[in-house]
Amino acid sequence: MTLFAVAVLGCGCTSVTTDARPRIPAPAVTISPSPGEFRARPDQGLVVQVRDGTLAAVTAFAEGKRIPGEFDDSRTNWRSTWTLPPGVEHVVNVTATGDAGPVREAARFRTLPTSGSAGDVAISPLPGQVTGVGMPIVVTFATPVTDRAAVERALEVKAAKPVEGAWRWFGPSQVVYRTRRFWPARQKIVLIAHLAGVRIAPGVYGSADRTVPFTVSRKQISTVDTLAHRMVVRRGDEVVRSIPVSAGRGTSWEYTTTSGVHLVIDKGNPVRMVSPGRVQGEPGYYDKLISYAVRISDSGEYVHAFNNISAQGRQNVSHGCVNVSPADAAWFYAHSLPGDPVLITGTNRELEPENGWGFWQLSWSQWRAGSALHATKPVNSLITPRLSRVSDM
Repeated sequence: MTLFAVAVLGCGCTSVTTDARPRIPAPAVTISPSPGEFRARPDQGLVVQVRDGTLAAVTAFAEGKRIPGEFDDSRTNWRSTWTLPPGVEHVVNVTATGDAGPVREAARFRTLPTSGSAGDVAISPLPGQVTGVGMPIVVTFATPVTDRAAVERALEVKAAKPVEGAWRWFGPSQVVYRTRRFWPARQKIVLIAHLAGVRIAPGVYGSADRTVPFTVSRKQISTVDTLAHRMVVRRGDEVVRSIPVSAGRGTSWEYTTTSGVHLVIDKGNPVRMVSPGRVQGEPGYYDKLISYAVRISDSGEYVHAFNNISAQGRQNVSHGCVNVSPADAAWFYAHSLPGDPVLITGTNRELEPENGWGFWQLSWSQWRAGSALHATKPVNSLITPRLSRVSDM
């Protein structure tokens, strides 16, 4: 009896109770650039990720200005929409949630500065400018661009009446936006160049974003028939002026008016015109002040006033410009806008695409081939649904 009782008591001493519930991990947040970094590359943007949870809120600021960004579908990843401003401090606040409860993270970091004015750009048209339907958007950088695709992705074009358009590079420092067909008339266009922090060249980042609103006005297209010696100006589908002209005499390449789709570039009254490549006393030398001059190329072609009225409508005697009477020149000058198409036919010299704004000389497939992205997109393709469209006029 005694031995049996001891055995029972011995077995009862081995019973142990344990807590088998699994440990619930807290959400783990990762911020890139790393908190405390002071030479972060602005072109890499800002990325926030979470493991074992979801992102409830992400706010980021650079010098008090909010940095826009988007969550992925799972809300485990948030990425800034554009690159980051260079040379400034950034503040990030993150809230993540999970089964273990919420987690809050805060971070500060500083981006690399850009190198002086190398990231500066010149943009045409100017803010608030009123243009014709053929108007291109020309962005010229102060230094050659090494990452052209990144620059193209940073250039956002918004239109009240969206149409297909694309960027094309002309040399290492200039990119041009052209629509597939002329802009629809009477609408507002906005270029938003998200260039702050874009890597333009090694060590060179865009210094600031630029916003350029402009207005496309009425549709005015002028056609110049050098064989018939006449220019017809149409406003919409209506002929508003028929003008006798005298074009280039064609005795040399220099004195031959170029055929093709020209655009009005600028105008002056007067404009000083000097014969190229000649000095005073040489045959063909001239130095004159010309009234009501509307420039249509970079090779010295204008539609301008001249008193060779006896030749206008009858023969071509100019040095390559389109001569019209003083009265007609004053009218055309007053009614011309940058970007108005001027279509010239009848000569054996073609306008080069690089001559002034001869961009419409290229077919659409040729134009797209000059894009670093090698794809066409609607004008509003880069606009997220949260961004408002430009209002119609």
